[in-house]
Amino acid sequence: MNSSTLQPTEYASYYSPYINALGNVNLIEELENSIHNFEDFLTQIPSEKHEFRYAEGKWTIKDIVQHLIDTERVLAYRSLRFARKDQTPLHSFDENEYVDATVANKRMLTDLLQEYIAVRLSTLYLFKSFSNEELIYTGIASNNSFTVRAIGFIIAGHQKHHQRIIAERYL
Repeated sequence: MNSSTLQPTEYASYYSPYINALGNVNLIEELENSIHNFEDFLTQIPSEKHEFRYAEGKWTIKDIVQHLIDTERVLAYRSLRFARKDQTPLHSFDENEYVDATVANKRMLTDLLQEYIAVRLSTLYLFKSFSNEELIYTGIASNNSFTVRAIGFIIAGHQKHHQRIIAERYL
């Protein structure tokens, strides 16, 4: 399943930049390859940059990794609910409040990276378990309709987006 098969009606327009950043990729391959790519990228960052903020009020690299972990967990949960035909509308979450409530900057980046890898592997196995039929099931989150497969591409594109931000603004 490639991102080129997604229709704009399968996700909220807010997520278009994440999906567009992927280009034409296979979902499972992208989720799998991005684990190693992100790990290689993060391990090259000097330790003095781990808690760097490029401007007042901006997140640190550790905050961003924690944000990726939290967001991926939320989105994977949504995809599971939708794949199981749960039609309960799901609320949004405020990523800024989530980051403010963490202690990411008291943790080692290597520990955050290991947690990220564990979460991504879980997401990868979850998406590998979905049938083609389940991937096109829909649900409502944040007052928007999403397909299961669109959420997978959003997860992959979200990580790629933040990796690009780190490279451009933090290094």
